[in-house]
Amino acid sequence: MSQSTTPSTLDSVSILGAGNDASRRILTKDAVKFLAVLHRSFEPTRRRLLKLREERQAETDKGRLPDFLPETKHIRDDKNWKGAAPAPGLVDRRVEITGPTDRKMVVNALNSDVWAYMADFEDSNGPTWDNMIYGQANLYDAIRRQVDFRLGEKEYKLRTDRALPTLIARTRGWHLDEKHLTVDGEPISGALFDFGLYFFHNAEELISRGAGPYFYLPKMESHLEARLWNDVFNAAQDYVGIPRGTIRATVLIETISAVFEMDEIIYELRDHSSGLNCGRWDYIFTFLKRFRNRPGFVLPDRADVAMTVPFMDAYVKLLISTCHGRGVHAMGGMAALIPRRDDPAANAEAMDSVRADKLREVLAGYDGTWVAHPALASVASGVFNEHMPTANQIFEDAATAEVSRTQLWQWVRHGVSTAEGTRLDKTTMLSILDDVKSELIRASPPNNKYELAAKYLRPQVTGEEYADFVTTLLYDEITSVGPSWKL
Repeated sequence: MSQSTTPSTLDSVSILGAGNDASRRILTKDAVKFLAVLHRSFEPTRRRLLKLREERQAETDKGRLPDFLPETKHIRDDKNWKGAAPAPGLVDRRVEITGPTDRKMVVNALNSDVWAYMADFEDSNGPTWDNMIYGQANLYDAIRRQVDFRLGEKEYKLRTDRALPTLIARTRGWHLDEKHLTVDGEPISGALFDFGLYFFHNAEELISRGAGPYFYLPKMESHLEARLWNDVFNAAQDYVGIPRGTIRATVLIETISAVFEMDEIIYELRDHSSGLNCGRWDYIFTFLKRFRNRPGFVLPDRADVAMTVPFMDAYVKLLISTCHGRGVHAMGGMAALIPRRDDPAANAEAMDSVRADKLREVLAGYDGTWVAHPALASVASGVFNEHMPTANQIFEDAATAEVSRTQLWQWVRHGVSTAEGTRLDKTTMLSILDDVKSELIRASPPNNKYELAAKYLRPQVTGEEYADFVTTLLYDEITSVGPSWKL
């Protein structure tokens, strides 16, 4: 694709989110023109791939299990090809901090003693219009070292005593739309919206600072979806006139089908690949979702699904061996616990749990790991520095919510009983839901959202309905579509 052969008009582009200082800065005519090019070029393929997801689910419901693809055996068997060499700032990734893109988090994350900061437009970031637009503005400012601000009596400033962590942006997945911007009457893909704005505004600035436009790609279900991303990357690099291969992407392996296509995913992205990441909670969620209609795949409470259980251990070992065989990073998962300043005993227990989890990861062969809070960086760094003193070989978020509601749905659907013998049928589940809702409402300030949450959760946990993603189910509750405004 090139500018000369792709429609680039702003006709039929509508911005339906509220105009504010951030949107006026970020949604420039040239940036929106670029978004329109991406949408018109790649939306048909995205739709076909989402349809393929539905077809695969139907096959599983009929009894077919996921497996390695015979048509790509030659890619897996060829041990000669490798992924791209690490890009500047991505050689050493021992500890990465993750979090949303609000201004306070951006400053705190970049001031942390870590190697990289994954700025999250996905699971830890509710996709309201303000969150997405101000998040883009905050990253724009952070890259240019103009993100300092004051909140009340406290001043937040980027440190100047050392280099800042490498910035990596995580987009939304292919399944999510961004309804506040439409092209030809269709909402743009949330993934293309997040990628397009971040790349368009920041790629050349990042390169000039010795880094580059780096991404985490979530919720991928096949190598064909990786191929689509690779096509997007090539088109984007051609559009702004930078060399192909400048973009780098780490893929989160968090779906059961992607596990069987890890070699192929790296292969499709090989000029842009910076490795794979174990997305523990989303992997458990998609395992439950994929096999939700199969009584033989019911799992116990999520707390009992440790990384050491056989199917999780196999997932970890295959990911690490695949990455190391292809010369790219194998990244460990999230330490979802956060410090408990109000409870020293609970805080010590949480720190011990994080330390044990990170020790398991480094001994397994991971090249790096994630933490969700700056206070955990020293814990993870201590473990990785002790066992991996140089670069190796070269929090509750949407995922945990997905696991929880899918397990409840599955337990009711397949007639599971508790250890005490109570059958988890619809009546029991609704009674528990109402009790918990009432308790939360009593303990919370007025105008809370627990009644609304219960309304959405009720059909999900009784086995009556099943939404593929809770984020999609709830998206309309946070959209604020208004009249279109002109650039």
